Amino acid sequence: MLKARAAIRTLKQYHPPLGGREGLRLDFNENTAGCSPRLLERLRRIDGETLARYPQREKGEHAMAAHLGISPEELLLTNGTDEAIHLVCETYLEAGDEALIVVPTFRMFEIYAASTGAGVTSIPAGLDFQFPTERLLRAIKPRTRLIAIANPNNPTGAIVPSRELSVIADAAPAAALLVDEAYFEFFGETMMPRWRMLPNLFVSRTFSKAYGLAGLRIGVLAGHEEQIRVLRRASSPYSLNSVALACLPEALADQAYVSHYVSHAIEGRRELEAELSAWGIRFWPSRANFVLFYVGENSKPFISEMRARGILVRDRSSDFGCQDCVRITVGSREHNHRLIGALRAVFAELGFEQQVVR
Repeated sequence: MLKARAAIRTLKQYHPPLGGREGLRLDFNENTAGCSPRLLERLRRIDGETLARYPQREKGEHAMAAHLGISPEELLLTNGTDEAIHLVCETYLEAGDEALIVVPTFRMFEIYAASTGAGVTSIPAGLDFQFPTERLLRAIKPRTRLIAIANPNNPTGAIVPSRELSVIADAAPAAALLVDEAYFEFFGETMMPRWRMLPNLFVSRTFSKAYGLAGLRIGVLAGHEEQIRVLRRASSPYSLNSVALACLPEALADQAYVSHYVSHAIEGRRELEAELSAWGIRFWPSRANFVLFYVGENSKPFISEMRARGILVRDRSSDFGCQDCVRITVGSREHNHRLIGALRAVFAELGFEQQVVR
């Protein structure tokens, strides 16, 4: 009887609730307003010949390199951040190796690392989800071959200072340090291009958040030229489709749209945090486009009542340390205002008392 590898048979599955997402989607940290109109216009001009050809990524990689201020040899375009994580795991991990992650975090780190047969060691975040740098450094062993960190982190919105990430990379020269900067635009600090001093450092980015292109699956993995050359051996030249590659230059060119959206999201994040404070709701300050907060035994009714008002929010109770916590995405000004109105109604209905009248 045919059997999959043991590492796959015992793998934890990740089942994000992607079905039945009708209404205002504030559950997956997507751009709530959609992508740039300029990009949509380019999408309308896609012709049959473009679809009939195999994708050609070189032009897109040169455009991305120019945008990031690095050389094309220092990056690889990927099918979203997921492929970037998968490639790093497949390239550097073997059975018997170890990957370190700090939990709670993006679940695909653990899934892709464990699928190689490597062991995954989860290090709990500190008080209020502070990054446990010293504990992580103590956990590094000779067999540690990957350290994966989301910065800002999902689902907490917490950050790791660049100097601490540099210390970690320096402390584990035989391990790949993957810093996932999926929410970079809402934070503004990056590890690019510190791999020139730390050759085991990799940085991944996505166009699924600020750019509003989650459906096109565009990501980028950047790192030391020698390491990117090795990663290309494990990657498919066809992993990005022709439509995504045709739209990428327009996405990069319309930075005014991205900046406008990001400014609204940051404004909405501040408003949401202030509203939660006014109701005495515990939350964790975020540097991403979402906020995680605790609603206790009211978490299920809260999620249900928000859905009844046409707003989807994300239950994070299954994440380590996040029992009865909810995560809400912020976005355009219009959607943020609608969110605040619904929050006030639901909190009042569930019996929360507003401590500060706004």
